Amino acid sequence: MASEVAMEPSSTAAAAAAETETVPTAVTKEPHRLERKWTFWFDNQSKPKQGAAWGTSLRKVYTFDTVEDFWCLYDQIFKPSKLPANADFHLFKAGIEPKWEDPECAAGGKWSITSNRKASLDTMWLETMMALIGEQFDEADEICGVVASVRQRQDKLALWTRTAANEATQMSIGRKWKEIIDITDKITYSFHDDSKRERSAKSRYSV
Repeated sequence: MASEVAMEPSSTAAAAAAETETVPTAVTKEPHRLERKWTFWFDNQSKPKQGAAWGTSLRKVYTFDTVEDFWCLYDQIFKPSKLPANADFHLFKAGIEPKWEDPECAAGGKWSITSNRKASLDTMWLETMMALIGEQFDEADEICGVVASVRQRQDKLALWTRTAANEATQMSIGRKWKEIIDITDKITYSFHDDSKRERSAKSRYSV
């Protein structure tokens, strides 16, 4: 009997040791921080209020600074193909509003491309966003953000930049953007100042 009693503690210890070996230790993963913060905006112009000024329907949705938050947001809601006609999604650097009047955008312009297919718009939108948050542009400080616009006839994607008059910089950004979204069609650049004066502003640059 004595020998049986003496063996119990060692059996218990062995069982505990085995359990310790088989149960993995929980590891808390640090989120992958981005170089800067970004903000999603939403603008639904499908039902404008009578006499409402442009931009009154623009809403800030969420500001994030990790890869994990970006994917969570994108997977849940931020796909242009889910939007009604005349609605826009914006992804801009935190602190910059997607308006011509914003100090960072006032002297700028935008590269634009149209799309007839929702799937193509979704793909180009995602590729552009990943390039922005991943800092893939050499002139990253020159970029304000990107806008996906869903329309009944043709959807549009626009990359907004800060200094429209700097042709060399804008051409470099345009060429890089075409490479990122993998297109061969010509894309055009227009100044915000021109767009303020006339609805169909002429393009200043093209690649």
